[in-house]
Amino acid sequence: MPQNEETQRFEEELGAVLRSAGDGFAVDDRRELVAGGLQRGRRRLVRRRLAVTGGVLALAAVGVGGVYGGSLLGPAGQATTTSVAAPAQQGQWDGHAASGKEPRPEAQILVKDIAAVLKANTPAGQWQFDDLDGTGQHATGVYDDGDGKAGVSIGFYRAGDTAESGTGQVTCPDKAFVPFDSCTTEHLPGGDRLMVIRGYEYADKREETKNWRAVLLTKEGTLIDASEYNAAAEKGAPISRENPPFSPAQLKTLVTAEAWRPLIARLPASPKKSRPDEVRLPAVPSAAAVQSTLRSLLPQGLTVKSHGGGDGHGYVVVDDGKGASMVGIDVQPKSGKIADLFTGDDVVTLPDGTKVKSRQQPGEKGGAGVVWWNVDTLSPQGFRVIVSAFNSGAQYQAATRAEPALTMEQLKAIALSPKWKKLPLK
Repeated sequence: MPQNEETQRFEEELGAVLRSAGDGFAVDDRRELVAGGLQRGRRRLVRRRLAVTGGVLALAAVGVGGVYGGSLLGPAGQATTTSVAAPAQQGQWDGHAASGKEPRPEAQILVKDIAAVLKANTPAGQWQFDDLDGTGQHATGVYDDGDGKAGVSIGFYRAGDTAESGTGQVTCPDKAFVPFDSCTTEHLPGGDRLMVIRGYEYADKREETKNWRAVLLTKEGTLIDASEYNAAAEKGAPISRENPPFSPAQLKTLVTAEAWRPLIARLPASPKKSRPDEVRLPAVPSAAAVQSTLRSLLPQGLTVKSHGGGDGHGYVVVDDGKGASMVGIDVQPKSGKIADLFTGDDVVTLPDGTKVKSRQQPGEKGGAGVVWWNVDTLSPQGFRVIVSAFNSGAQYQAATRAEPALTMEQLKAIALSPKWKKLPLK
């Protein structure tokens, strides 16, 4: 397909998905992130990266940057816990989206005060900071300990009213979607939670920029998020050292420093109550129900090597003796207004009115030789099931076999199974 035609098709599908998402989308209160991203324009702080992973084109959840900022969608298009931004929760209100009001402004903390705490809680070295005379709730700088320059950033954000509002931000990602060298989580005395991850800026370019991060979620629901790179900047700067300068232990020391407490106390408070006119996410089957049903529908002769997912979506990595193959599923009982996605020569309408769209195309996450087979179905009542398969155990890894372990007909049989409509919703 010519590049301009593929681009046009991408834009058309994206528009349809965005309209569908608008029919039932709720987010927890991250207006600080939005305001900060608009002010700084830095992908490090707020990133809406498009991810194409299972036949659905959608906006990834808003993340805080780094390896999570490129948060991936599940294998059939739904956001997974790989995002630093927790999945949207029912009953929470985004005052900007719901009421039309301007986003809450950032806390007016002096950048030089943030820089002073950053310097006091990291090893000795030379620092250069951006905008020391400014105010906000984050700081960026370049650190040099003599072994090469490294970009470093730290910011503070409200995840919600309590620590439970932000557990997704301190949950290690699924390695099936996000490559990393190590990731640990920890419950700290007093109720705070910590995640430290040694990952990469780009999943498909792991030989390039490394991104090591520590995220502390306080018991009050505040995030302290620190990132470091093995280059002077996260983007556009050459690699200057083998690894970022601070060890996982030093990152922990940094984000848990008591000196941050007076500064984060100045963050705007989150709203305490839901709005009566709030928009709620559509109900979907539970993660356990999706997982068990998917496994029950797999053809004979496959060994499940790993599995994962969340409510409404899931995946398995299977092997028939010829190499690993990922199979993903997304179940959307109320898909919204997306009928215009199901047009074209690759769409077949069944006698009951169900539309079936089938595609075979190259993978899009950087894995050498990866192909992506996809069957997308939509019933006349708006019940949508998408099934994908890859010839690799993860999209960012090289192909392990010539084709996926399941044929297109087998994918179609899974997607059209009546079992999906019988699953209870939550």
